[in-house]
Amino acid sequence: QVQLVESGGGLVQAGGSLRLSCAASGRTFRWYVMGWFRQAPGKEREFVAGINWSGGTTSYTDSVKGRFTISRDNAKNTVYLQMNSLKPEDTAVYYCAARRSAVMTTAEHEYNDWGQGTQVTVSS
Repeated sequence: QVQLVESGGGLVQAGGSLRLSCAASGRTFRWYVMGWFRQAPGKEREFVAGINWSGGTTSYTDSVKGRFTISRDNAKNTVYLQMNSLKPEDTAVYYCAARRSAVMTTAEHEYNDWGQGTQVTVSS
């Protein structure tokens, strides 16, 4: 099991930037697919971005393409989500998730371990 702890959330004005971090425990982190999901009030949790073990393959939901960048540092057991040009509709609790597999997926149920979430609020 991998323990995940997110940080970096907060309140930002529209057009601003935030960088989320997710620190993971466990020696096998480097082999896992990692993902970021978000859940806005009254909505279901949705996939935001994913990255494979090497960082060579990434995936994004359409609404964040060109604005968000996912990356990872396996030496630090950390995955990041750089969020630029933030919009009020990006407001949500953001969750880091680990998939104990090398196969990329956007499906929430395919991820095995989850962090507690960090709140991102974008004001207009």
